[in-house]
Amino acid sequence: MSAHVQMSPWEVLLVLGAVALVLARWLPLRLRAPVGVAASAVVAGSGAVLGVLGLRWQMVPVLAGAALALPFALAPLLRPRTGRVARRAPWWLALPGSVACLALIAGGPAAAWALPTPVFPEPSGRFAVGTSVLELTDPERPETATAAPEDRRTVVAQFWYPARTGGKDTGHAQYLGRTQPEARVVSDALADYAGLPGILLDGLPRAHTHASFDVPVAGEGERFPVVLFSPGLGGVRTQNTAWAEELAGHGYVVVGLDHPYDSAAVVLADGRTIRTKVSATGDDAEDEKRAAGWTAVRAADLSFVRTQLDRIHSGEIAGPLTGHLDTGRVAAAGHSLGGAAALQAARQDPRFAAVIDLDGAPHDPAPQPYPQPVLALTQAIGPDTDPEFIPHLTRVLSLGTATGYRLTVPGAAHLTFTDAPLYLPPLPSLVGSLDRTAGPRITAAASLAFLDSTLRNTPGDPATALSAYGTLVVHHPGQDPKSTA
Repeated sequence: MSAHVQMSPWEVLLVLGAVALVLARWLPLRLRAPVGVAASAVVAGSGAVLGVLGLRWQMVPVLAGAALALPFALAPLLRPRTGRVARRAPWWLALPGSVACLALIAGGPAAAWALPTPVFPEPSGRFAVGTSVLELTDPERPETATAAPEDRRTVVAQFWYPARTGGKDTGHAQYLGRTQPEARVVSDALADYAGLPGILLDGLPRAHTHASFDVPVAGEGERFPVVLFSPGLGGVRTQNTAWAEELAGHGYVVVGLDHPYDSAAVVLADGRTIRTKVSATGDDAEDEKRAAGWTAVRAADLSFVRTQLDRIHSGEIAGPLTGHLDTGRVAAAGHSLGGAAALQAARQDPRFAAVIDLDGAPHDPAPQPYPQPVLALTQAIGPDTDPEFIPHLTRVLSLGTATGYRLTVPGAAHLTFTDAPLYLPPLPSLVGSLDRTAGPRITAAASLAFLDSTLRNTPGDPATALSAYGTLVVHHPGQDPKSTA
């Protein structure tokens, strides 16, 4: 997988024109006027195009710097008609102004680099990627987050799946939603949940992925293993799109879930938007009690969707995946609280064949032995990390009656295992010290090594492949865990 962060050609042109406007004042007098006019035309033209296409806030300081430099760049055209040459301001007065303008202009590319529109890595598998969204309601389960007795638990599920190539091109799917308005609602809700101004994440609704909506599934009746995914607390179904697309490109169906009243925002088919109701109190005991409750609801959601897979495969629920789901090979996965939910769902539901926990601390109040193999990916443990996390996770992994793997990824932080490195500032405390694409790439590669072994019975010990990505601790049933680097 590879990706790069970039400004659009029109944005690059705007920056270059703005820089030329500032530097025009320092050119010989005979060059100042033509350079100033040309640079002004470039700034005006590229700014107008960006205004039509959608001006990113990162370009506002570039326009401000250009506006401040404009009068000085065009001063030769404004000199009196007496024939006398207009005198330039002394260099010691002009220099601070030029430096200030250049600083403003430089702020644009710097902001675009720090908070870019995400460019998703190209999936490396042999399949193209399709995607589809279903809204699923459990008639047997009341919605506990509302007072209305008739409300039933509803989840929104997005599927990423191996797709045929050469079919009708429907364009690449929007990130965060089925439409740009939905993506903007979700983006604003994520920013609000994180306590950030919405404008800082305005690149997310502009982004597109590599999947296409509702295209035909690859193969002639081929059935693919399934991975159900629960996001982090307040997270949304699309938060691990890069990971989901990479797995789909290698022949897996990935199903990401929105958990209403927990996910930052869930847009339903009838147009309603359900915002999160989860909140912390600051009291450790109370917060752990709440986390256990949220985890239990999510675990039930995962089991419910696992049941719906049979109806989707049989065609009882219409969609492109009819006849293409291998419901005997289904893994539960999740990030953070979603990882805890995956562990609990597997303990309660033997239909799950494997578990992937992406940096999630268990919250099961009654952990018991479970038969599924587990892959737990964790960040490097430092002074700011919960000291109880690894001991608690180790106790749970030790209950497994199948081999479990805990992989600590050097340079990782909690958000490394999501799409966040693709669009947040590359601060080690925030997204880890790996480069922007390394986190999603390692997360997907380790997941594939584990899934190929557990769901596809690929020959060989997955520990060999997993140990290439960090420090691996292997939990063999009934034995002390062993570590390899």
